[in-house]
Amino acid sequence: MDDSYCETPGGGPGPGSAPARPPVPDEPFAECVLCREPTEYPESVKGVTLCPVCEWQEAQRTACSG
Repeated sequence: MDDSYCETPGGGPGPGSAPARPPVPDEPFAECVLCREPTEYPESVKGVTLCPVCEWQEAQRTACSG
């Protein structure tokens, strides 16, 4: 078995190994289509934009709709 397949670059988890947050866009944030709060997405994003709270609630609804 090839052990290098599972190795992470930089020697593994530890401080500073987490990916950096994406840069803040230069344009204003889009409004949530449900509650009109600012989202994490710029206005140029196409489709339905939800704030983190509404996105989480929507995921809960769809996960339990069985």
